[in-house]
Amino acid sequence: MNYEIVNLEEKIVVGLTSKTGNTDPDCQKIIGGLWQDFMGKGILASLKNKANAYCVGLYSDYNFEDVTYDVTVGAEVFENGNPELSAKTIPAGKYAIFNVKGDVVTDVSNAWNEIWAIPLDRTYSADFEEYLSNENGVADINIYIALK
Repeated sequence: MNYEIVNLEEKIVVGLTSKTGNTDPDCQKIIGGLWQDFMGKGILASLKNKANAYCVGLYSDYNFEDVTYDVTVGAEVFENGNPELSAKTIPAGKYAIFNVKGDVVTDVSNAWNEIWAIPLDRTYSADFEEYLSNENGVADINIYIALK
């Protein structure tokens, strides 16, 4: 799977957060539920100070003892104008960026499986999916992996 290295400025993501992990039998259900709530309950439309029109799936706060992480489904903002929602910071730094075009569930899942097999020098500070477009479940997505 091809990727390029980019340097990003710090970003703020506001949305809904839950804790899960790849070994959690409810992982896909939890993440899917966050997306359903974020999109279906009008949270995206109600966000203040959006930096762009993209949705973000952020993975942060990795805990290697219990193999969990926080998942935040939201959008990038200039500043948090929705204090009732979760706010997370994507640190400035070096990221590997992978572009995925296809089904928002199957192709994104397959891309993650390929990414995990690549020996990247990861920081595990914040990895995220940025959904550039989504037409009837077929999306153009950038996946960013934080690097040392």
